[in-house]
Amino acid sequence: MELTDAFLGLECLECGSIHDGPDVQACPDCGGALDPAYDYDAIDVSRETFESRPFDSQWRYEELLPFSRSSAVTMNEGATALVPCPSLADELGVDSVYLKDEGRNPTGSTMDRGQSLAVTAGAGRDANDVALASTGNGGQSAAAYAGRAGLESHTYVPSRSSFSNKAMINVHGGDMNVVGGRYDDAVGAFEEACNEHDGWYSLQAFDNPYRHEGAKTTLYELVEQLEWSVPDVVCYPTGLGLGLTGAYKAATELRELGLVDELPGLYAAQPAGCAPIVEASEADRETHEPVETPDTICGELEIADPPASSRVLEALAATDGGAVAVDDTDILEAGVQVAAHEGLEMAPSPATAAAGVWQLAENGAFDGDETVVIVNTTAGNKEGDVLRSHLMSQGI
Repeated sequence: MELTDAFLGLECLECGSIHDGPDVQACPDCGGALDPAYDYDAIDVSRETFESRPFDSQWRYEELLPFSRSSAVTMNEGATALVPCPSLADELGVDSVYLKDEGRNPTGSTMDRGQSLAVTAGAGRDANDVALASTGNGGQSAAAYAGRAGLESHTYVPSRSSFSNKAMINVHGGDMNVVGGRYDDAVGAFEEACNEHDGWYSLQAFDNPYRHEGAKTTLYELVEQLEWSVPDVVCYPTGLGLGLTGAYKAATELRELGLVDELPGLYAAQPAGCAPIVEASEADRETHEPVETPDTICGELEIADPPASSRVLEALAATDGGAVAVDDTDILEAGVQVAAHEGLEMAPSPATAAAGVWQLAENGAFDGDETVVIVNTTAGNKEGDVLRSHLMSQGI
């Protein structure tokens, strides 16, 4: 595993210490969460640097990543389309709307970005097994990248995870463990198994410092695709908050490097039946209170107790963004309407972001000259049956 020149190591977000080893997963000094750190003065890039390269993979930004492209476990994830949605822009009353179509990644979700980095780190430390708890997409992605790296993968998913995700974990050669209950129960089973297998390398979100690091490349791309114009709103469907955490870091890095002058307004969209980030944001709290009884059709977003809520809430506040909760019915209708009028397929969970933008418009959040980006984190065909059931319930 070859490290990039500017990568300093992993910085503890609690005590500020930096640790040289790229394979550390918690601060040895205080146990705090870690984040990749860089010497930005040593990064010599310009807009022209990236414009001169093929738009073929997230690894075209390797100066801003911990590992070199030549040592990466990759399937050319990233480089997804940013699709204009003029009909949606007219309906929302804004200047332009774009959909960042992350469903075009190798396993059909944005999780491929972070798993590429995390599995690269695991392979680089000579791990034989990787493991995580997942609501579905992260587990499918982990199994695929572990298989490519020649590693064994162990995934713990709640029973409500989609059939497609569970099937593909097995198809990729992964060891799938279905746990009764919800995501928190899957996390408990994962932690118990890790205690019994000391050699397993964790790919768990935020325990592994590289999952959110890969997620940041989504924002790099969409800003470059907008010819380095920073959008007014970037709306993410939010469960764990990997996407938003990565986006905030990416935005601050682009500004630090002089590639842009402003930060985009980052927005979290959550289903009303499980909206701990929204509730905390509206109450102006720095962290969330767990949802006692989550209830939503959006299984990927049913995270009642997100482990890094303080980082997500910081991202929203620092960018003058916000958070919005939407009902399941509106989420399903948004997914159907985007497909019917723009031709783009959204699974229910990412359709939360589309419904969230609609809700923001209805709440008067827009003046009319905004550029809005909706991040479509998952391929629509993973849960097309759910949207079809919604249509049938309406007699269509």
